[in-house]
Amino acid sequence: MIVISISKQKLYHHRKCGVCYTYPVSTASKGAGNRNGSFQTPLGKHRIANKIGADMPIFTAFKGRQSFCIYDPATDKPNQDWILTRILWLQGCETGKNRRGQVDTYKRYIYIHGTHAEEQIGQPASHGCIRMLNADIIELFNHVACGESVRISA
Repeated sequence: MIVISISKQKLYHHRKCGVCYTYPVSTASKGAGNRNGSFQTPLGKHRIANKIGADMPIFTAFKGRQSFCIYDPATDKPNQDWILTRILWLQGCETGKNRRGQVDTYKRYIYIHGTHAEEQIGQPASHGCIRMLNADIIELFNHVACGESVRISA
């Protein structure tokens, strides 16, 4: 089970072996909210719907969930929200809160993913997703399964 605390900017992964791992994250700069187009991090019960990027090199960049290059800071553009290394695509589990209609987390393309802006980890800075350090997302990715529960709280 994964628990994400927006107020603490932390992700807690409770593994089946009983050990809990803690990772710093960066959630939305606009705070918490479930509405489509809000650029906020959605709250509530979710699950990992898809895992994307297994065995890809660190800093692999994704567009439309397809790898297209290795991130190079020299070609970075201002305000670009790079999705790097691995993607854990989230799906809401609560109809009317984070599933279906104008609050559908999956249709909003909300991910847990690596980032080009690692210096911002620990503070709200994303466009809605949960950003992680690239080494951390690889570790987390290797220890989670599709269908695993994710709870996001304020």
